[in-house]
Amino acid sequence: MWLRTAVGHGVLAALSLACIFPIYWMYATSLRRPEEVYNVSLFPWPLSVGNYTHVWDVIPIGRLILNTFAVAALISVGQLLVGLLAAYAFTAWRFRGQTLLYLAFVGTWLVPFQVTMLPNYTLLYRLGLLNTLAGVIVPNLASALGVLLLRQHMASFPRDLLDAARMDGRSSWSILWTVVVPNLRAPLAALSIVLFINAWNDYFWPALVLQRADSVVQLGLRGLFVGVEGPDWGGLMAGSGLACLPIFGIYLLLQRHVVGAFVRSGLK
Repeated sequence: MWLRTAVGHGVLAALSLACIFPIYWMYATSLRRPEEVYNVSLFPWPLSVGNYTHVWDVIPIGRLILNTFAVAALISVGQLLVGLLAAYAFTAWRFRGQTLLYLAFVGTWLVPFQVTMLPNYTLLYRLGLLNTLAGVIVPNLASALGVLLLRQHMASFPRDLLDAARMDGRSSWSILWTVVVPNLRAPLAALSIVLFINAWNDYFWPALVLQRADSVVQLGLRGLFVGVEGPDWGGLMAGSGLACLPIFGIYLLLQRHVVGAFVRSGLK
């Protein structure tokens, strides 16, 4: 028994190191002196912040991160709100064609991005939203992923509690925000992290819509630190390290709810 436990912990430790090492190497490279970025030693010494000052001088990294944060936050909030309302409608009421409508909604998740890319681009052109942050945000305000995950959680919600709230005279809108949402804080926190990271890491759609290196952090790093002569690894790693900080901060703030979601799922 102890051998099986030791082997299991050893495998988990190895997998954890494999996941953490790329992040460590990114920050280790960013803390090397500019002339030593190709050094393969595991521990950079002496430490240097030259790459970070270079990034700060070359690009408006603060504004780029702020723009990217605003885009990712608005997209994730929009997808979360749409997913919450749609999932509540699919679970709280019974209506004709419900299953077909739900399958059609979730089926949009299976449609490749390349299929909707050109129609969305044409629509943004006609609306005059190209080269604007709104053009990145508006087509991504709805996500079938949010509906799918939240519906699964709401389907296990005690219907007796909903019926009791209706008998108490509460409207459907009031039941959603005062009964359902407070009991779904952990799933909502976990889903919000997933949606935010997906929006934060998106590169192709912002590159297609914005076409400017001074818009969001992905395009800024790609346009100014990856040239025809090869990447500027020091600046690229330093900029990437700064771009990761908001993600780490959000996870630290919401990790208690994420852990709670896993614990509750295990108890079920």
